[in-house]
Amino acid sequence: MSLSTDHRTRQFEAAALPHLAAAWNLARWLLRDDQLADDAVQEAYLRAFRFFDGLRGESARPWLLGIVRNACYDWMRQNRQLADQVEFDELRDSEAASAPSSPEAGDPARQWERRVQGERVNAAIDALPPVYREVIVLRELEEMRYEDIARIAGVPLGTVMSRLSRARAMLRESLRDERPGDAQGRTHHVNV
Repeated sequence: MSLSTDHRTRQFEAAALPHLAAAWNLARWLLRDDQLADDAVQEAYLRAFRFFDGLRGESARPWLLGIVRNACYDWMRQNRQLADQVEFDELRDSEAASAPSSPEAGDPARQWERRVQGERVNAAIDALPPVYREVIVLRELEEMRYEDIARIAGVPLGTVMSRLSRARAMLRESLRDERPGDAQGRTHHVNV
């Protein structure tokens, strides 16, 4: 290995390795499988290394997560996993969304309810079509800026905001009718 190749490798590792957890998290949520996420991240990091010289003065995180996203979508296309895509409707997907609030308490019953609610939220996120799942994961779990999400997804900023709004609405709808603790199959409806 030459000195310049060794230097390039160290630069790549310094830029890319801090984002490995975020890369895997995005791949896991998009592909819904740990092993597939491992494979997609490995493929993405190989692609990123190949094209590392093209990264000029920009943040490595959105650049790298964009490559991870593309690797995941390539896999889904090859394996026909994009069948659950939902067509984008500008009017429907531009509705304003308000975030639900959650109770804060330290007693064991509340902790159990929050854990069950967290599992329900994760299942609801997992059920979203990929274009909505990715924006929720990038914004809410990875805490990325809208501009960076737009760059990763390769869409305009307004589309990111619309998709986030629609994803949040879909999550609210999915979580609306059922409350934690309904193990007997009972459903509690809340009049709003």
